[in-house]
Amino acid sequence: MSQKIAIIIGAGPAGLTAAYEMLEKTDVKPIIYEMTGDIGGISKTVNYKGNRIDIGGHRFFSRSDRVIQRWQNILPMQGMPSKDDIILGRDIPLSKEVNAPDPEKTDRVMLVRGRISRIFFLRKFFDYPVSLNFKTLSNLGILRTVKIGASYIKARVFPIKNEISLEHFFINRFGRELYLIFFKDYTEKLWGISCSQISSEWGAQRIKGLSISKAVVHAVKSIFSRHSSIAQKNTETSLIKQFMYPKFGPGQMWQEVAGIVEERGAETHLKHKVIGLKHKDNKIVGVEVKDQTTGNIKTRKGDYFFSTMPVKELIESLGERVPQEVQQVARGLIYRDFVTVGLLVRKLKIKNKSKVKTINNIIPDCWIYVQEKDVKVGRIQIFNNWNPYMVKDINTVWLGLEYFCNEGDGLWSKSDSCFTAFAIEELAKIGIIEKEDVLDNTLIRMPKAYPAYFGTYDQFHVIRNFTDKFENLFLVGRNGMHKYNNSDHSMLAAMIAVKNIINNVKSKDNLWAVNTEEEYHEQARV
Repeated sequence: MSQKIAIIIGAGPAGLTAAYEMLEKTDVKPIIYEMTGDIGGISKTVNYKGNRIDIGGHRFFSRSDRVIQRWQNILPMQGMPSKDDIILGRDIPLSKEVNAPDPEKTDRVMLVRGRISRIFFLRKFFDYPVSLNFKTLSNLGILRTVKIGASYIKARVFPIKNEISLEHFFINRFGRELYLIFFKDYTEKLWGISCSQISSEWGAQRIKGLSISKAVVHAVKSIFSRHSSIAQKNTETSLIKQFMYPKFGPGQMWQEVAGIVEERGAETHLKHKVIGLKHKDNKIVGVEVKDQTTGNIKTRKGDYFFSTMPVKELIESLGERVPQEVQQVARGLIYRDFVTVGLLVRKLKIKNKSKVKTINNIIPDCWIYVQEKDVKVGRIQIFNNWNPYMVKDINTVWLGLEYFCNEGDGLWSKSDSCFTAFAIEELAKIGIIEKEDVLDNTLIRMPKAYPAYFGTYDQFHVIRNFTDKFENLFLVGRNGMHKYNNSDHSMLAAMIAVKNIINNVKSKDNLWAVNTEEEYHEQARV
């Protein structure tokens, strides 16, 4: 009897987790096809001359013990301080396991990092999530503060009853005034359309149960207690202040997993694009794969199929026998694309006025949400603060400027040199750097980074009902499910899919339930 085969489309967190689970718990052989030349999908780490870029920023935390244990099995938690903790004399949680790794001596290690992220608005820093402390009120001024308080009270007493749009969602939880100041412009910069046109479901998934009242309660509690557990299961996601992080960024995790599954017998084919899925009755029977280096096309049969490819492309690959209604909904699905400009600078112009100690006293933020209306940059990452090993020379500052755009629009279509010059100009305009301090730069384009909750998304059930009928097809991952999942959600969906195969469970309901319960929700800006 020949060995069963699992065809896995995509080598990101979901695809690699599916391969790992198959090898650990079944006799099925995984064959992975990845259309790019990279491992990790959007969770990859780009190494530019020894300076590493984390695309989008990936904190490693989860409310799933299983996921946390998997991460720590692959990359054990540090048992000794990292370089910046030593220099700054910081006290951090360390593993008490025997032979826990020392990040100064080994690379296979998961670090414990502290999160600081702030909003940059009116050329000033505001706490994120927004806290109504003295500094915030001082930055806003008396008039804005009074308006915020009045509109919040109004929203609590007279909420919008038919909460349809993301705008309604924000107003009901924060009041109209705070929505207009801290949510509207950034969210519309992210998605490119009005909040009134985005489904409230996106807010329900990404912002958790966060509100002003919860932020205030957390602030009071944090005065009297400190979380020692990295899981922080009782803390709202948006308020979590520490997380795990691989020494060389998120891509290191997935490179390690890729190596493990290959050692155990999986095949991984990079630069191979699945262009067609063969199906008969209620099963997928094979895939057509194009080698993007040679142009050759071959068909590969399989017993199980895991798809992390964008749903729009999945439906197209199923051919003309797909019902017209399903094709129409798939064509209407929308994605938001993403560009990161990496900038290496001698120093920052903006000064660290916080009480947080950093190497060379740079501002302490992991990332900054840019609310300023006169620039298009949405977020700025400071990779030195993610961890010192992300930067080749810690006496320089390594930045990631994040832009949200649509493939083919004016921003996306700029040449690399024009785009980086534009980004440098913007950062100088808002006072973060001096242009003459820029030492080097690079640019990375990431298409279909964010599945959108508009277009035909409100009809997505039509697609789900159709794809769920294929017994051996499992949609997993952010683009595979057209859900704004984090990597731990993608991993959980893949784990559940393999468990369903083992237990002969035909329903896909438990896959779709991941990241719908409140405890899995994530904050909008992360």
